[in-house]
Amino acid sequence: MADEVAVLAGGCFWCTEAIYLDVAGVKSVTSGYTGGQAPNPTYKQVCGGDTGHAEAVQLVFDPEVIGFDDLLDIFFATHDPTQLNRQGGDVGTQYRSAIFPQSEEQRVAAEAAIERANAEHGGAVVTSIEPAAQWYSAEDYHQDYFAREGARNPYCQAVIAPKLQKFRKSYQARIRQAGAQQPS
Repeated sequence: MADEVAVLAGGCFWCTEAIYLDVAGVKSVTSGYTGGQAPNPTYKQVCGGDTGHAEAVQLVFDPEVIGFDDLLDIFFATHDPTQLNRQGGDVGTQYRSAIFPQSEEQRVAAEAAIERANAEHGGAVVTSIEPAAQWYSAEDYHQDYFAREGARNPYCQAVIAPKLQKFRKSYQARIRQAGAQQPS
């Protein structure tokens, strides 16, 4: 079976990237921008909130190791899908919770995942399903951000580290094993 691509926006892409870099079956994680109008947006433009883009991650995954449904369950468990256009202190449409299905099968799975998440959150999920859109990789300094900057960045320590710890505790069976090939 061929690798598949998933595109998810769960607020700050540094947080989402750190989670999926730990997931068995995820071959690569790229932070970037999607869902907006401006071509080739920069981080500064996206942060300004006028481009329409969301901070997102593009995952390449092996569906024989982890399915799209499992990736979505992790997505909903590791960010707050009830916050409209925000995650914690990050506010604006660029931090929206959104799924960008890359196929009709992914769209159907996204709808089912939102139903499951709504059952857990009393119907308060605001995650949108948006059409697949042009993908723009973020600047190089955003890639593998937590791995490179987490120990010395206060935001990473206050926001990302607790999310990663919670993920690792809740999803032990889904964590990439030590010594396993890491994403490139």
